[in-house]
Amino acid sequence: MFSRARHIAIPLAGLVAAGLMSGTAATAAAPSEVVSRNAATPAEQAIQFWTPERIKAATDHDDSVDARADGLRAVDSSPDGPPGSVPPIGGEKTRTVKSKHVNLPNTVGRVFFTLPGQNPGNPKNWRYCSATSVQGKYRNLVATSAHCVYDIKKNTFYTNWIFIPSYWDGKNVWDGKAPYGIYAAKTFNAHDDFTVKEDFDYDYAFVNVYNGIKVDWKKEGGKWHWSRKNVGRLGDNVGGQGFTWNRSTKATVFSFGYPAGEHPDGDKPFSGRTMKWCYGKTRPMPAAAAYNLQEHVGLRCSFTAGASGGPLLHNYKSSGRTGYLIGVNSVAWDTDGNDRYDHISSPYFNGDTHKVYKAAANRWSGNMP
Repeated sequence: MFSRARHIAIPLAGLVAAGLMSGTAATAAAPSEVVSRNAATPAEQAIQFWTPERIKAATDHDDSVDARADGLRAVDSSPDGPPGSVPPIGGEKTRTVKSKHVNLPNTVGRVFFTLPGQNPGNPKNWRYCSATSVQGKYRNLVATSAHCVYDIKKNTFYTNWIFIPSYWDGKNVWDGKAPYGIYAAKTFNAHDDFTVKEDFDYDYAFVNVYNGIKVDWKKEGGKWHWSRKNVGRLGDNVGGQGFTWNRSTKATVFSFGYPAGEHPDGDKPFSGRTMKWCYGKTRPMPAAAAYNLQEHVGLRCSFTAGASGGPLLHNYKSSGRTGYLIGVNSVAWDTDGNDRYDHISSPYFNGDTHKVYKAAANRWSGNMP
């Protein structure tokens, strides 16, 4: 067994599930390797669940054990076909949000969900990950990690799943500072090698969401009350990143997310309240048998739990705040044995990824029922 001091990898948002969700209806036909299931929680119920107090109390999803890499030698991935790409949605009609070095994308936000089979009223079951809006035929598509939609322990998808783009300190949920809306899941789309084999080389998912609503929360008599307004399609409100696959394993990327968890040494430098970013060139990562991981690419970055599902964007243009989704934050690595995460990695996006994306990108959702 590899010692902790040599090489450690851990999923950024924790382990999560295998198998097919029981009791949910399948959507339109898709390639056999694509698992598409409708959300178990009704959309309005999911949005009502996430009161301002619960939004603030949700924690990064990290309940896994450490995974040791099989060695320090990288395992290079290779394309399984010609490269391809889908352009981003252009002309975002949103305000510019600036950090010191880069304009942050309004497409990126946090997803919130509850653990299936558990008491949803227990704060221990209120979790979150990161995600981004991505181009799709009906402008209703969110990209994230598969372990941010599916529980490989319970063999089912998460419940009360919603997406809040351009999340900032919880305030945009109810005070109107960023009125892009809340988007409830309609259909989850993942690869069956993740849901059945728990293979983190397929740790990606694409979620079709209903049209968003803007929520006005008021607390009276100790209880929350809400009113709602339809704000339309996700892609019309915040745009959507492009998508690309079968590219070089050595690509220059920006990674975005909402890290909040601890490093192995217990240090907790991030709060999860605001979006963070890393920049660098990806490289092939070593294998990690505990997660059946053999084809990941990673870059130097100190992200911790909570950043899972956030996008790796290639050819990102700060002026338009768009690029091409080439990966999603999946696993955190301590490559030098100092008990500090120093790399993040993503599954290599190949033709299998494109199959899942294509199935999801052509699914309609519309307004919440």
